[in-house]
This record gives sequence, C-alpha cells and structure tokens, in this order.
Amino acid sequence: MNRYAVLCLDNNPISAEQFRLELSAFSSKFDIFSVESIEEAQSALEYLEEREQTVALVIASHHAHFNGVDFLIGLDKTPHTERARKILISCSSDIDAILTAVNEGRLDHCLTKPLPDNVLFNTAQKELTQFILRNCKEDLLSYSQILDQHKLLRAHIENQMSNYQAGFLHDYHSMSDNELAEQVISALQQFFKANDETKACRTYSPEHLLTVEGEPNSFLWFITSGEVALYKRDEQGMQREVVRHTKGNIVGGMSFVTGECSFSTALTLTETKVIKLDRNVFRKVMQSDSNLLPLFTNLLLRHFNRRLQRSINTKLQLQKTLESLESAHQQLIEREKMAMLGQLVAGVAHELNNPIAAILRGVENLTHTLEGLLTQLPTAEVQIKGVQLLTRAQTAKPASTAELRSRVKELNSTLPDRAIAKKVVNLGLESDSELVSQLAKKKDNASSTLETLEQYHQAGASLRSINVCAARIADMVKSLKGYARADDERMHYADIHEGIEDTLVIFENKLKVHQVSTDYAPLPRMLCQPIALQQVWTNLISNAIDAFPDKGSLKIQTREVEKEQQRYAVISFEDNGCGIPDSQKKAIFELNFTTKKEGNFGLGIGLSICQQIVAAHKGWIDVQSELNAFTCMTVWLPVIEEGDET
Repeated sequence: MNRYAVLCLDNNPISAEQFRLELSAFSSKFDIFSVESIEEAQSALEYLEEREQTVALVIASHHAHFNGVDFLIGLDKTPHTERARKILISCSSDIDAILTAVNEGRLDHCLTKPLPDNVLFNTAQKELTQFILRNCKEDLLSYSQILDQHKLLRAHIENQMSNYQAGFLHDYHSMSDNELAEQVISALQQFFKANDETKACRTYSPEHLLTVEGEPNSFLWFITSGEVALYKRDEQGMQREVVRHTKGNIVGGMSFVTGECSFSTALTLTETKVIKLDRNVFRKVMQSDSNLLPLFTNLLLRHFNRRLQRSINTKLQLQKTLESLESAHQQLIEREKMAMLGQLVAGVAHELNNPIAAILRGVENLTHTLEGLLTQLPTAEVQIKGVQLLTRAQTAKPASTAELRSRVKELNSTLPDRAIAKKVVNLGLESDSELVSQLAKKKDNASSTLETLEQYHQAGASLRSINVCAARIADMVKSLKGYARADDERMHYADIHEGIEDTLVIFENKLKVHQVSTDYAPLPRMLCQPIALQQVWTNLISNAIDAFPDKGSLKIQTREVEKEQQRYAVISFEDNGCGIPDSQKKAIFELNFTTKKEGNFGLGIGLSICQQIVAAHKGWIDVQSELNAFTCMTVWLPVIEEGDET
C-alpha cells in the first residue's frame, strides 16, 4: 500500500480504460482506484479513510447522465479529501458545469473530451507534483522518478538550504560555546566509535607540537580535554604566547580552511585529548550526518569570531600604545629643541647685548644732537643742506680710511686747515665751493654753519646705527622664534636657504671664531615642513661646532641633483672636525647614541630625530667622514614645486 491514492470516476468503459493506461505510470507511488458511479466513489473514499490513505488526486467525468461536478464540490467538506487535487473531464458544451466546479469546487484543472493521447498523463503528473510539493516536503526525491523531476529537485534543494539556514539562525544561537562544543564532540566521538581507521581520537603528552608557525597544515584538532598554547615569533625570533585553548576549542582551523601555512605554533601544555581530522575524514564525517555540518560551522564561526575579537582588542591596545608613543616622541623632540635652545640662549643674549648697547648710545647721541639743533636758529639754506645731510647719512656706507685721507689731502690745497678739511670730507661737502671758500677765509659764520651741518649729519648717522641694530635684533628674534615655536605639521612651500640662514644667525656667537662659507645653488620654493627642517639644520650645525678644532671651518653647500628621474635638493654640511670612526657611522642615527665629549651637551636623540624628519619628507641623510679630517652630512630632499604635487 502506498501512502497516497488516485481516484478516477467515469461510467464510460472506454474512458476508464484510457484512465487506467495513462495513470499506470504513477502506480509505483500512488494506488489507482477506478469507479463507475458516485456510490462506488463514496465507498472508495470510506475505504481509503479506513486505511488512513490520503487522496492525492481525484479525476471525475461530467455529462448529462453523470454529475461529477457535485462529487468534486463535496470533497472540500471532509478533512480526508480537502487537500486532494481535482481534475474535471467534461464536454466542451457544458460551460455551466465547468463554472460551477471552478467557483464552488476549487477546481484545479479542466479537460474536455475527447482526450488526446498523454494529455491526461501530463495533467495528472502536473497536479500530483503540486500535491507532493505541498504535502510531502520531507520526501520529495522519492517521487522524482515519476513526477516533475526538475521542480522536485529544485524544491528539495530550497528546502535543504532553508533548513540549513534556519539551523544557523535559530537552532544554535541560544547555545553557549560549551554546549555547542559538547554536541560537536559527542557527534564526532559517536562517529569514530564504530570505525576509527585513521585513529582520529588521540591522546598527546605535554609539549607535543600540533602546528608549527609558517609550515603547511592539513589537519583540524578538536580539543576534548587538556590545554594547548599558541605561540607567535616576534621580530627577534622569540616565541611569544598568544592564547591558550582548552576543551571545546579548535586548533588549526584557519590554515585547515584556507590551505595557508599555520599562523602560529600550537603546543600541548598538559596531557591533551583531541580528535584529529584530515580533509578526507572531515568530509566523510560531515556527510554522515546532515545536522553535524551546521553544528560544526557554527562552532568554527564562533572560533573565528573569538579570534577576530582578540585581534580587534589587540589592535585597539596597539593603537593606544602607538598614540602614547607618538605623544612621547613629540615631547622628546620638543625637549631636544628646548635643550638646544637653552644652549643657544646665552650666546644669543650676548649677541643681543651689543646692538642694544649701540641703540642706547645712538639714542643718547641723537638726544644731545637734537637739543643742539633746537637751540639754534639756522637759516633756511642751512636747514635744507642739513636735512639732505641727515637723509644721506642714514643710507650712506662708510668710506675707507685710505679714501678719506686722499680726499682730505686733495682738499688741503684749497682749505689749509687739515682738521676743518677732514670735517668737510666726512660730511661729503667738498663740492660745496661757497662753503669751502668761506671756511678758507675763516669767516665766523662759516664755522658756525659747518658745526650745524655736522650736527645734522650726526643725527642721521645715529638714526642709521639705531636702524641697523634694530634690524639685527629683529633677525635674531625671528630666527629664535622660528626655532622655538611648535612644529607646524602642515606641508607648505618655503625657501630652504632662508631656514639655513636663520639657523646661522642663532649660532653666530659660537661661530665668531670659526670660518663659515655658504655656496647656495638656485633652488625653488619646495613643499616641506620648514620648522622641522630648521631643527635638522640646527642639529647638524651644532654637531659640527662641537667637533671643531680651535680654528674650525664649516662649508654649507646646496645643489639640485636628478636621481632616478626624481629631482632632489642636496644640502651638505662639511666641517674640519675630528671625524667619525667607521664603526660608529651606522650607530649615530640610533636613539640614545652620542659621541659628544664630556662638557658638550648631548642627549643622543638629535640625529635620530633628524633622520625621522628627513624620512617624513621622503628623503635621507648620507654620511661621509674621515677620522681627524672631516665630516660631511648630506641631506637629500625631493624637490616638489608648486603644481608638482598633483
């Protein structure tokens, strides 16, 4: 007896025979019942109900002497037949009966006589397929040989996928890791209990290697008891413990799934029991139980999720550490700058003292001169000459002593009094023949005029001295301020030479007794961090000064060089100091390394910071040195002009 039945109702023997022949193809899965009257059909339904056999399809004829429509309508009234598919076979002229069956009897299909060959078969196959799809989802494949195979296979796959997905979403999400692991381990142990040809269930002693970092791995280990530690090598090759796994955890999961080499080294810490699977065994295990695959997949996903969480937490901690280190690094740079600035302050203060004293003297002289001019009442002509002298004195450059002597000697022929002639020459009034003539005749008003003009000239000279000294102070303050202020991290266009000159101003007091020469090639304004680079120039010049002999020499040269299709600004600082031993050339850029002698300030971070600053500009520093001869530090910076950065 089959689970389902097909009932055919027709009182025409020829039609009944046609039904039997075309429906016989379904007899392997459906019991076929053929009746000739309504009464027999009712009896057949009662018989099927007693046998608990479900009616899948009812085929009923309808004509003037046989009311199959009413029979089909009545099927919906009993639970035993309400799910059955219904096919009405009628005469084409009986439209009313067809409409009644459709409207009241939930008719699924209607055929009209005479029936061509295989029409009934095709229709019955279609309706039975629909019935099985709706009522027998758990056993679709067993009907695929006689019904619509394509539809049944597709429905089977969809059902399996739906069940599989539902298992992921609903069956396991409420389970704890331990509960899920217990189910997987239990299922695996049950599988290998009957047949363990590969000896998958194993016990390892302590310090047994499961995986080795960087080497291929083809196995998956389920830990059923014991403890396993995972190790990673650091940059020095030292093994560092990363994490420990106990019962329910998986070892080798990532390399097993991806086929890549092992990410870490796994070592048992205690006596450890595991289930060891290679890919072939794993495939057999998963195929043996359809419920095991979603269980394992959930466990594996949780394993990877824990690993990802650890990685994220580690990354966050590293970011915090990196931020702290970056902050400490910036503080270190600022301390180096401030330490260097402290060294320079005394020299700068001394340098500021001279121009300030000169300004004070100039102010005193100017005050005295102005008092004298204000108490006199010179003529308009003298005032005009005096203003001209005052203006000229503010910009005039001092003449050489030899030139002044020559001019005085020449004037002596006209003006015998050498002292007066010298005053006239100093004022530049040799060409004023009227004044020279009056002075030669020793007229009193001429001497008074000369004295007044001399006061105007003195006022102009005092103003010139004040301007020069004030400009000198401004230059030193500008250089010092530029070095001391906080770094501007933004890249912008600047003149490299200007930064070097500002740095030389700061060191002027220390460089007084030494020789400094500069040879600047034409360089464009470059995209850089000028304040950061000024710290580089400061360190390189300071190191050169500390290495100087009694008579030091510093040569600063810039040039533009093309290397590997890239333009570079090359800035070299060459001194004639003690030089650097070959054994120390690489070490000078290391943090906390210093060659400074006792008494010379050195934190051992200057060149390390210089290298980092230059590297941030995508450049580098070359070192050439010969012991007791010279040292040349060369900075290479890529030239990026305005418009080049795009």
